[in-house]
Amino acid sequence: MATHSSRGYSALQIMLHWAIAVLVIFQLLFGESMTAVVDASEEGTTVSGQDQFLGSAHYWVGLAMLCLVLIRLILRVVSGVPQAAGATSWMSILASAMHWAFYALLAAMPVTGLLTYFDIWDLGEVHSIGKPVFIVLIVVHAAAALFHAVVLRDGTLRRMIAPAR
Repeated sequence: MATHSSRGYSALQIMLHWAIAVLVIFQLLFGESMTAVVDASEEGTTVSGQDQFLGSAHYWVGLAMLCLVLIRLILRVVSGVPQAAGATSWMSILASAMHWAFYALLAAMPVTGLLTYFDIWDLGEVHSIGKPVFIVLIVVHAAAALFHAVVLRDGTLRRMIAPAR
């Protein structure tokens, strides 16, 4: 199992990172429509066309996210990740923990959503906790990336923008 690649991320790793990021932001912004759809279904009422469309999009985007995350995990295991540039050991440990927390959440959110949607297990409350957790992880992740870019100037952020050569 590869743990570290050469100098940076591959174009595919970068594309998957940003595609998943866009899908997560979509889910965070428009996911409440799924709640409206589920509530209306339970209450026997109707929802607006917009909520119906966005609720359906939430379902399909969640499935797409799950598939992309699985591909990303497989790619991470096969290709590894770049060695942390200029980071101390505690920074590397925190970065690794942050990445694995993201992976866990990126897999758990679609799975708990699907299990709830299909009435297999009622994990709606667990699923809803993911939104604030995602927001905190995103803010910390973005702050760390900016810290590396502005303060440390170690090229960490650049590696997720331009593929390794």
